[in-house]
Amino acid sequence: MQTQKTSLAGFGCKGIMPVMRLSTLIIPGWQDSGPGHWQTQWEQSLPHARRVVQPDWLTPDPATWHATVAQAVGAADRPVLLIAHSLGCLAVAALPFPLHAKVAGALLVAPADVERPNAASVIAAFAPVPRQPLSFQTVVVGSNNDPYCSAERARSFAESWGSRLEVVAGGGHINAEAGFGCWPQGLRLLTSLRRRSTWRVQPPPAKVACLPERR
Repeated sequence: MQTQKTSLAGFGCKGIMPVMRLSTLIIPGWQDSGPGHWQTQWEQSLPHARRVVQPDWLTPDPATWHATVAQAVGAADRPVLLIAHSLGCLAVAALPFPLHAKVAGALLVAPADVERPNAASVIAAFAPVPRQPLSFQTVVVGSNNDPYCSAERARSFAESWGSRLEVVAGGGHINAEAGFGCWPQGLRLLTSLRRRSTWRVQPPPAKVACLPERR
């Protein structure tokens, strides 16, 4: 596992993600991501991106929450690139192993520590945190002052999942309230992840010229 501290410097939302043969699934956390959240802005700018909508954002049932994400992955007609935040990261970590083959990569931002002592009861219901290794490319992005997940816990999750770890200094919960709108640095991490994930995307078969008939 590699660890790297990142800054918030980067580049804009447009023009860095070329059209690719992947389906992008935006997986928000508890209470969904609002209009100022980077997930919402990415959903509007990335090709083939759509949001996984939960039946109940406020009082989610863990089994239903995880099943909704699994169903979206299973229904995709091409490999998926997952972009998860907070509680959404746990749904990715809980994906049934047969669905791993459909995932090209996952960006797991500010995973929610549902096992922390002061977790809200609706969040604590999601404990324990899934610890199965993930067989696809993953990057965990944590913060050294996230009130919902300490840097040490984010590191522990990354180790369990086999993920690369990135630490954003002073990033809080890496959401709109912490000052993350477009979050260009996150887009750069996503672009790097996509490049490492292209091996899963099957190219179209090469065209073979017909041999002339023998006479």
